[in-house]
Amino acid sequence: MHNVPTDEVFVIGHKNPDTDSICSAIAYAHLKNQHENKYIPKRAGNINKETQFVLDYFGVQAPALVSNVNVQVKDIAYRIVDGVSGDITMKRAFEIMQDNDATTLPVVNNGKIKGIITVGDIAEAYMLEKDDNSLFIAGTKFSHIIDTINGELVYGDADEYVKDGRVIVGAAQVDILERHVKENDIVIVSDRVEAQLAAINCGASMLIVCLVNSISDVVLEFAKNKGCAVVVTPTDTYAVARLIGQSMPIGFFMIRDRIMTFYEDDDIDTLKTTMAKTRVRYFPVTDGYGNYKGLVSRRNYINARKKQLILVDHNERTQSVDGVENAEILEIIDHHRIANIETMNPVYFRNQPLGCTATIIYQMYKEQNVKIDKPIAGLLCAAILSDTLAFKSPTCTFIDEAAAKELARLAEIDIYEFAMEMFDAGSNLKDKTMDEILHQDFKKFDIGDMVVAVGQINSVNEKEIDRIRNGMREFLGGYMEPGCDVVMFAMTNILQEGSGIICVGENAQELCSKAFGVQLEDSYAYLPGVVSRKKQIVPALVKATHQI
Repeated sequence: MHNVPTDEVFVIGHKNPDTDSICSAIAYAHLKNQHENKYIPKRAGNINKETQFVLDYFGVQAPALVSNVNVQVKDIAYRIVDGVSGDITMKRAFEIMQDNDATTLPVVNNGKIKGIITVGDIAEAYMLEKDDNSLFIAGTKFSHIIDTINGELVYGDADEYVKDGRVIVGAAQVDILERHVKENDIVIVSDRVEAQLAAINCGASMLIVCLVNSISDVVLEFAKNKGCAVVVTPTDTYAVARLIGQSMPIGFFMIRDRIMTFYEDDDIDTLKTTMAKTRVRYFPVTDGYGNYKGLVSRRNYINARKKQLILVDHNERTQSVDGVENAEILEIIDHHRIANIETMNPVYFRNQPLGCTATIIYQMYKEQNVKIDKPIAGLLCAAILSDTLAFKSPTCTFIDEAAAKELARLAEIDIYEFAMEMFDAGSNLKDKTMDEILHQDFKKFDIGDMVVAVGQINSVNEKEIDRIRNGMREFLGGYMEPGCDVVMFAMTNILQEGSGIICVGENAQELCSKAFGVQLEDSYAYLPGVVSRKKQIVPALVKATHQI
């Protein structure tokens, strides 16, 4: 069976992850692994330039991307049945099925699925065989016959293919045999020299001599002169006649077209839907490169294991990785408002009104007396500086600032010099499209009866902000995020401690008027002193929706 990692836990932040989301996932997974090494940091979106700068600075690899956490084929214990070559015989294929308690075999070439063969296919091919020259039609080699009847080639080429002829059992008198054997026939005989010579003389392409280990030199020399292959076998004539039909290669009978396969990353729901439409029992599983991995059946997905998650830096369903509703959430570590993530069971939920999730995780390291090494200290410090805009955000508390300063000491960095380098790296957006900039740090919020999306960039480069403002106005003039009523984009100038906002949607003007006391001009307004989405923008929007 395919071994499923039963205790693997993903530590993952929100979509369009910021520095806090990524660094907190890495740091918390590291903390959890001090006790059980099964926690893996993941990300639900692309790494932005600021975060990449931080990871590169401290020499830490970015977590792998997880696009969704639905239960997938790779999460279930499907069967590992080795693929076989289309050149093996029906007899050998059936033996492999018996050994593996399987009714289906995948036919594989260079790791890729070429067909499948089932017990039913083998039975049908054998029982319904009608053509006298079926061994020829199926492309049977001499070696196939030799292997099937437990024979030994005395003379001939094992790689030669069966010619267009019949299979004859030479049990009759010599004169009768001579009337029936034609050129290229395969003749099965006993240890009767006269019958053997007669069959060879009639032009047989293969002579199978039963219940012997050798033949006379006279017969062998005659066979060589006539170009007739000679095979001896300890098997009796009846058994050879019965088995020879099973020597045909399965490649001739396998199902080649419209083979239903599943990728390891396919959702279980896709598996169930497809299986419900067919009576096929087993389906091949392939990886992302099309390489065969195993066989999956209906019974395999009954006890499919849900992915296990720890959510950091969010607890809002619309911000979480796709498929979160089908996963098992074990913990939530966050510093935002309590929203609408639902869990099946009680979980450890730690939510504190601090400026950054990384501050909470720093506290947990201290509480558990776990030493914070230099890279982890650097990541946590960078996350706090990013989320608090180097302590300028109203979300910043003295706890955040004290934590960041202690972490900077451990990371051996100058806190303000590093912060400016980090912000400058994040401000370099000249190579990004407006769509990429909008979604770089983009969150959706269920607010009342509305879904409001808020994107934000933080920059120390005023010229960059001006360029983005002009481009974003034009972009949002013809764009609306699917499933959203209002889209807002905040351009925060860290040095000036204020944000320009662009807001679009049916209720954008009224919402901004009630939330911030401003009138949008060409969808734009400037909000002095507003730098925090969490503490200033979203709470104001929540309050305003109750007045609309």
